[in-house]
Amino acid sequence: MTYNTSTNTISDSKPLENDGETLTPLMGFIQKILLDEKEAESLDLRCQAEHGNERIAVDWIVEKVARCCRESKVGKKLPTAFYVHISALKTLNSVLIIYEKCAKQNIPNIDEATLVKFQLRQPKISYLFYPDFDTDAHPALQTSIQINLETGEVKSIDYSNSENPPVLHRKETFVTADYPNYEKFARLTRSEEKWGLLDNTSVIGTREGWLKYLGYCGVEIRDHAVVERAKHENSQLSMPKIDRHKAAIIRNSISKPMRLVLEADLFIDGDTFFDYGCGYGGDTQHIGQEGYAAAGWDPYYQPDSQQIKADIVNIGYVINVIESLGERREALLNAWELTNKLLIVAAQVLIDDGERGQIAYGDGIITSWNTFQKYYEQEELKVYIDQVLNVDAIPVALGIYFVFRDAAEAQSFRASRLRSHLLTPRVRSQVKRFEDYAEMLAPLMAFVSDRGRLPVKNELIAEESAIKGEFHSFNRAWRVILQATDADDWETIADKRRQDLLVYLALNRLGDSLQDGDAVRPSMRRLPAQIRNDIKGLFDSYQKACTLADLMLYSLGKADIVADCCEDSAIGYKQPGSLSVHVSLLEELDPLLRLYEGCANRTIGRLDGATIIKFHTRKPQISYLFYPDFDTNPHPALHTAMHIHLRDLSVSYEDYSDAYNPPILVKKEAFVNPNYPHYEKFAKLTRQEEKLGIFDGSVVKKYREWVKCLEDNCVRIKGHKLFWRSDADPERLKILQKAASERQSPKMATNAGKIERTAEAAEDTEDGKEEGEEVMSLREEK
Repeated sequence: MTYNTSTNTISDSKPLENDGETLTPLMGFIQKILLDEKEAESLDLRCQAEHGNERIAVDWIVEKVARCCRESKVGKKLPTAFYVHISALKTLNSVLIIYEKCAKQNIPNIDEATLVKFQLRQPKISYLFYPDFDTDAHPALQTSIQINLETGEVKSIDYSNSENPPVLHRKETFVTADYPNYEKFARLTRSEEKWGLLDNTSVIGTREGWLKYLGYCGVEIRDHAVVERAKHENSQLSMPKIDRHKAAIIRNSISKPMRLVLEADLFIDGDTFFDYGCGYGGDTQHIGQEGYAAAGWDPYYQPDSQQIKADIVNIGYVINVIESLGERREALLNAWELTNKLLIVAAQVLIDDGERGQIAYGDGIITSWNTFQKYYEQEELKVYIDQVLNVDAIPVALGIYFVFRDAAEAQSFRASRLRSHLLTPRVRSQVKRFEDYAEMLAPLMAFVSDRGRLPVKNELIAEESAIKGEFHSFNRAWRVILQATDADDWETIADKRRQDLLVYLALNRLGDSLQDGDAVRPSMRRLPAQIRNDIKGLFDSYQKACTLADLMLYSLGKADIVADCCEDSAIGYKQPGSLSVHVSLLEELDPLLRLYEGCANRTIGRLDGATIIKFHTRKPQISYLFYPDFDTNPHPALHTAMHIHLRDLSVSYEDYSDAYNPPILVKKEAFVNPNYPHYEKFAKLTRQEEKLGIFDGSVVKKYREWVKCLEDNCVRIKGHKLFWRSDADPERLKILQKAASERQSPKMATNAGKIERTAEAAEDTEDGKEEGEEVMSLREEK
């Protein structure tokens, strides 16, 4: 067996055999695992293997290997991979030991590798060779050998002649604590962390990026120690001139950060606005047109403008174009100093694909326009804002955070985002006393619908005197309202408001470093007055409410709780391993699912414009899916997906905007409820497609396969309606029409020897009458 490094493949490999049949490493691993009856029973792997259902077995193995990796007390854990030094393999779970041994069979010299990389989402293992692991503080990768255990394919990459190979950091994480050089490795890492050398992972992963960043920070590594360069050495560093002003955008519409502020109704009459780093001044102009006093400053386009204090200050997409770490921090602090009420911070959080002709510089990249761009990860951006300003920034979208000057206002905003939208119960009885005072009592009814409780003094300032003047108290006025409405409806509202508060309080327990020094959940006195009154009115005491919220939060630690909630959900589209719901239904889900989703977006935020929220039941993950034309397209294509892995809050993105064969959505009504504006239209199309037999067999999920499916069935979709194609083959059309007609006939059920029409059959008959003219009479398209 020889490695052909020019093609990065094995040029001659001898497959494993078992009784004359090819045996891949994964199949060998399955056989070994099958020796353990307990493991076999957990998925009935023996049955799966005998019947050739390898996909299920593969998925189970990948998940089991990933779980063992995450539970390991040794090794470096990343969202998609687990790394361990070759010397520490013997300390791993026996499953991982067998898995690794099966991978390396018949591959020579593999034991000379330094690290073993277990991929957590695919059945692949890589062997990484770092010859200078012990002596070089940040050794360069010489060779990588990857083995696909499912196919037996082996690939090799040779970095020995590369001018910019990958380099290693945090070496102590790969070895056990008794490794000879463990303390020396750990001491270097602690020193580098103090200098902030490991914060910017996007550029330090290669030798060239690492050395440039060390030079930029004015240090170097000598004998596993950080040494500061002399000043005359630093002065010789070449600092390219960055054209920051070229990053400014001419806006024809308001920017997304400011649009979110307006949508959240955070501007009130008399508020002032200042745009720090306003560029061409587009946002300033738009906010001025909304009727608010607006001003801006920019070091290039408006350098002579005054930097003035304002109620709402925006520093949008500014810090990511400043190449200097010190100036970046100073800009953020300056903007915060100008803020009276609310600071909006926005920055790029894109993942660079490395194919745009950009070069590493500082902790970001220099673009082809000679502008600097620092691409933050979402959590990294929050940590940066929190640390610089000593706040708890609130994510409102990818790369966009709100920072409130008043901690109570921040809590009010958080709570408002978790408050369900409920309607005031309708009047059911004609009670003369109520009818006489209906107009006066309407504000009281609206308040209770909004808060789930009666108001206290000064909460209904405009109406309080009139109501109390007539009824003497809110309680007496409330008795009149109950005579005309259903008390159960009001209790339902109160229960919903209790759930909203519990989710809010549970998420508040996750605070990192809240304003004014609060380390965890804020004390009762630091909550807004209205929320304090909510807690007193709905829970009697703050302690009781917090205890209930903590029980909810702790229950999420149980392995099956999320899966059970998803399985029991009365709304949403259920599939093996997931529950998917339209974003408009989030507030109608079980409070535990709302809390689970809240854990993800509290730090990361939701994908802007997300249409579908997908809860994964076999792994701690939530996905946000964006279908831009969900309402108008019968089967919309997926545009963007964002996956949040709750174990480590890592984020992964998928962009399908230019995909040739993107996933599509079918059975849209399953994702919404009957109150959704287009529910009947969605459901009607699905019934037509089911009657035509389109969904027989596997559900189509890809655009090209769906187009072919429609062509095979000689139909076309127009405006959520099915029509026969006018250019279809006549004979084929007759066969399909007959099959569709048979599907429309009433379904019959046999019960105790009698033939009875089922409710489902009756419904189908009515549907057939209703839809026959449109589709199932199968008129040809015109």
